[in-house]
Amino acid sequence: MSYYGLTFANIGELMPRAIPIIRVEPHERRAPRRALEVLRRGGVVAYPTDTVYGVGCRIDDDAAVRRVYALKGRAPAEPLPVLLADPLQLDEYGTQISAAARRLAALHWPGPLTIVVRRSARIPARVVGGGDTVGLRVPGHPLPRALVRELGVPIVGTSANTHGAPAPVTAQLVVFDLGDRVDLVIDGGRVPLGRESTVVNASVDPPRLVRQGAVALRDVAA
Repeated sequence: MSYYGLTFANIGELMPRAIPIIRVEPHERRAPRRALEVLRRGGVVAYPTDTVYGVGCRIDDDAAVRRVYALKGRAPAEPLPVLLADPLQLDEYGTQISAAARRLAALHWPGPLTIVVRRSARIPARVVGGGDTVGLRVPGHPLPRALVRELGVPIVGTSANTHGAPAPVTAQLVVFDLGDRVDLVIDGGRVPLGRESTVVNASVDPPRLVRQGAVALRDVAA
């Protein structure tokens, strides 16, 4: 398999050597202490999810959020998705939750579905480009849920790639693309799904499919 025409062997030769990498079991349920320390001091961490590798920071650190926008090459007006630890947090970080949003969360969380709802005051405007909605997800992988739970605040859940590059499915591809722009990479092996989450805007009636992803359209429609 190749990535931008390079084999995995070549990628290994080209990767920067100084990036801290923590290796964990594929379905690690505990948050690495070092990752929590980096996030608490405003750092940026790449981590495995059930879909693709994500890159993020705590949502309440404005400087760290700015770094995520910059390293991805993402326009400041484009919102970043947010990861939660538990479906019960939907009412903490969203407001005016529709019945459709609740049904989708009940059926697909934890899992590869991002649900767009009206944001509550607990979501900083910077995270969502100043908009009034936010994409929330409870990932199926236990590690990012543990990060959020033990950190005590949600984290940004965007894919760990620069604008226009493929979403990475291994830690090695994260390092190759983002390099030393991240403070730490958690290597949990190849992610199980290898496809980004499906995104549904449930802040409108009827709900609207924003992005087809790991959850099939027929399952969302049902």
